[in-house]
Amino acid sequence: MLERFFKLSENHTTARTEVIAGLTTFVAMAYIIFLNPAVLSMTGMPSQGVFLATILTAVIGTLIMGLFANLPYALAPSIGMQAMFTYTIVFGLGFTWQQALGMVFLVGLVDVIITLTKVRSMIVKGIPDQLKHAIAAGIGLFIAYIGLKNAGFLNFLIDPDNIISLNNQAFHGQGAAKISSMVGNGGVTPEIATFNTPAVVLALISLVILVLLVVFQVRGAFLIAVIATTLIGIPMGVTSTHIEWSSSFNAMFTDFGQIFGQALGKDGLWSMFTTPKNILVVILTVFSMGLSGLFDAIGTFIGTGLTTGIFSEADQKEFYEGKGFKSKMDRGLVADTFATMFAGILGTSNTTTFIESASGIKAGGRTGLTSVVVALGFLVSIIFAPFVNVIPSAATAPILVIVGIMMMGEFKQINWDDIEIAIPAFFTSAFMAFSYSISYGIAAGFIFFIVIKAAKRKFNEISPILWVVTLFFLLNFIILAIG
Repeated sequence: MLERFFKLSENHTTARTEVIAGLTTFVAMAYIIFLNPAVLSMTGMPSQGVFLATILTAVIGTLIMGLFANLPYALAPSIGMQAMFTYTIVFGLGFTWQQALGMVFLVGLVDVIITLTKVRSMIVKGIPDQLKHAIAAGIGLFIAYIGLKNAGFLNFLIDPDNIISLNNQAFHGQGAAKISSMVGNGGVTPEIATFNTPAVVLALISLVILVLLVVFQVRGAFLIAVIATTLIGIPMGVTSTHIEWSSSFNAMFTDFGQIFGQALGKDGLWSMFTTPKNILVVILTVFSMGLSGLFDAIGTFIGTGLTTGIFSEADQKEFYEGKGFKSKMDRGLVADTFATMFAGILGTSNTTTFIESASGIKAGGRTGLTSVVVALGFLVSIIFAPFVNVIPSAATAPILVIVGIMMMGEFKQINWDDIEIAIPAFFTSAFMAFSYSISYGIAAGFIFFIVIKAAKRKFNEISPILWVVTLFFLLNFIILAIG
C-alpha cells in the first residue's frame, strides 16, 4: 500500500529510508515548538495555546505536503513571519494579535488564489531576481538583529537632548510620573551589553553551544542547544523549575480555545478595515507577507529539489510556464498556502516550507512518506506541553541569530558591482532590519529600483506588477506622513 500510494520504487527509495529521513527532519526542526510560543506570546497570546496551535499547524500542513504533493518537505510556522507578526504588525503597526491572525488567514487565502492562477507566475516573473535575493537576505538580517536584542546583547542609550516625544506628546522638558511610550531620533545609540547578569551570560553560553553544534554539523543542533541551555540555566536561577504536569495540559487546551478562530472573529479580520489608512496598511502587509512566503518556499524547493532529482528541469519549466498545478512544485506551493490559511484559523503565524527538510532529504527522503513521519513526530510532541513556560528566552534567542546568519548566503547572489542593483538591494535589506519591518524593506527596495531604472530610461526592466505595488507603497507613506 505504501509502495503504491507514495510511488517509492519510482522515486528510488524504500519505506525504511523514508522513516529515517522523516525522523531526521523532525529532530532538526522540533525546536520550533518552543521558539514559536516564546516569540508570539510577547504579543499577549497565551503561550500554551500557541504551542498547541504550532503543533497542529505543522501536522496539518506537513500532511497536506505528504499526502497531496507527495513531497518530503515539512511545514511549520516561519521564523521570519513570526518576527514580522510580533515586531512589525503588533509592536510596529499597532494591530492586536487577533487582527494579526486575521492577516495571516488573508495571506493564506490570497496565496491559494494566486497559486492556482497565472497571477502567481506574473508575480514571480515581475520581481527582479536580485531583489528576491535581497528580500531573503534582509529577512535574515532582521531575524538575527531580533535574536541579538532578545538575548540581551544590546543596550540602547538615549541622549536626553534627542528625546522628541514623551507619552505620545511633544517633550518640552517636563518630567512624567510614568512613561508609557517615548520616541527618540538619531541620538539613540546602540551599545554592547555588560555581561554581568545571569540571563545575558546564559544567552552567551547558549550561543556558543549552538555555534559549535552547527559548525560540527550535529543533527538536531537547535533542539540540543535549547535543552542544554535550559538545564544550565537551572543552577544559574534563570530556568524556572516549577512544572505542573496536569495543569499544563489543561492550560494548553484552555489557552488554545482562546486563540482558535480569533482570526475570523469580530476582533480579528473584520475589525481591521475601519479606515482607508488601515485598509491600505493591511493590503500592503498581506502582500509583503505573501511575497516573502512565496519566495521562501520556491527557494527551498529549488535549493534542495533540483540537485536531488525531486524536481526535474521539466517540472521547474512547468511551474513557471504552465497553468494550474500540474507540477510537483505547484502542488508543493498549494500545500504551503493552505497551511498558512489553517495557521491563521488555528492561532499562529504564517507557515513555510522548512529548510531543515534538507536534512531529511540528505538522509534519503524522496516522497511524501517522509512528511507523514514528520507530522506524526509533531503530533507526539504534544507531551512536551509542560516545558513550554520552562524554556528561557536565553535558550531560544540564539536560534534567531544563527538562522539569520544562514540566510546571509543570499547576499552572494546579488551583483554588488552593478550600482543599479546594489542600491535597491541594500535599502531592501537594511530597512527590513533597522525599521523592524519586512514590508518597509520591500517598499524601499522597489522604490529605489524604479527611481534608478526610470532615471536611466530603462522602463522595459520595470514590470507592471512592480509599478502597481510601488504606487501603493508610496500612497501608504503619504498617508502616514499626513495622518
